[in-house]
Amino acid sequence: MKIEIWSDVMCPFCYIGKHNFEKALQNLSFEDKVDVEWKSFQLDPSLKPSEIQDTLSYFKDKKGFPENRSVQMINHVTQLGKQAGIDFDFENALITNTFSAHQLLHLSKIYHLSSETEEALFKAHFVDGENIADIGFLISLAEKLGIDGEEAKQVLTSDRFHEEVKQDISEATNNEITGVPFFVLDGKYAVSGAQPVEVFENALQQAYKETVTMKDLSDDDSNSCDTDECKI
Repeated sequence: MKIEIWSDVMCPFCYIGKHNFEKALQNLSFEDKVDVEWKSFQLDPSLKPSEIQDTLSYFKDKKGFPENRSVQMINHVTQLGKQAGIDFDFENALITNTFSAHQLLHLSKIYHLSSETEEALFKAHFVDGENIADIGFLISLAEKLGIDGEEAKQVLTSDRFHEEVKQDISEATNNEITGVPFFVLDGKYAVSGAQPVEVFENALQQAYKETVTMKDLSDDDSNSCDTDECKI
């Protein structure tokens, strides 16, 4: 069974959704029969790689949110993160362009390390306060994961995988995917947002049984991010 997941590295709900989805998958007997493919999505492609902001400033200055609402959103996501086993550090998280990170994610597929790379990038951004647009950092991260450093450098300093990243984003647009995380389960079900573990379990079980045609299993699209805002 194939699972496609559209995600952006700077989306906190994508990080939470990844943890909840993986916990659900571990609870099921057919875990080894599931093939997960991570798809690229950019919440803010207008950001330049050299442009860096802290989270609160980004919400206030770039998105135009009042400070009290921005603080409320950050506190809400922090609490959801704790429930999923994630210690978000929004005070030190650096908002920047994620295109290069997506190039690395596409390279990681060749090494069968896409989930590990996705996890490492989330942690680097949300927990360790690293600049995930910095080419030197991404090369170092790739090497730690077991990806050849020279190949990573070649990818990150060229247009290799540019089309693959753009194709993922175009596919999301064509499928009317406007927010992430967005999970497509074996072409039969769509689950949007960082849903609870039990929702993922039910969706995976139904998709595996192939009992119905594709539909949205969650009417609630909260706990997700789109290009305008994060929904809580």
